[in-house]
Amino acid sequence: MVPSKTQHMEPETSDALIIVDVQNDFLPGGNLAVPDGNAVITPINQYIESFHSRGLPVYATRDWHTQEHCSFKQQGGIWPPHCIAGTRGAEFSENLNLPSDTIIISKATTSDKDAYSGFEGTTLNQQLREKGIKRLFIGGLATDYCVLNTVKDALDKHYDVFLLQDAIRAVNVQPDDGKKAMREMTRLGAIPVTLESIS
Repeated sequence: MVPSKTQHMEPETSDALIIVDVQNDFLPGGNLAVPDGNAVITPINQYIESFHSRGLPVYATRDWHTQEHCSFKQQGGIWPPHCIAGTRGAEFSENLNLPSDTIIISKATTSDKDAYSGFEGTTLNQQLREKGIKRLFIGGLATDYCVLNTVKDALDKHYDVFLLQDAIRAVNVQPDDGKKAMREMTRLGAIPVTLESIS
């Protein structure tokens, strides 16, 4: 799927950038490292510069778990402990150039409920509506989990979604999970873009 020739690609007034979960625990050396996860940082920083220089909002979602979160193996979940609130693993990468006015969206903050989407159990949709946002540019970690679910929810809420395909990486619990997620997102209406196509 390629962007429509009639679709205006350059970021404009009703656009927002959403950076998904670029946290230390999802990066090399972290408790739940995404293979090649560091590769998203350089392109995301360029997207940040593009949006921030235009005065457009930048959002950053993060897992912000309790010590006994239900997604952890010790509690019967499928993941090792990760992104525990207040720990270094939950911090955004120090190499991520987040502006001082970045809007932080914390998700899965209670022990009994998980949330892969930045919209689930948060005020993200309300904030976007209040700002008159209609188009979302979404990238980060991981393609097959939190990016996928954030994109699906955004489309379900009738935002136009541009998937930053040069700024995502997959966990790939199964070898093709990332590719399957890409196919699903584009099938549902997300438009894959790169830095070149929005400049």
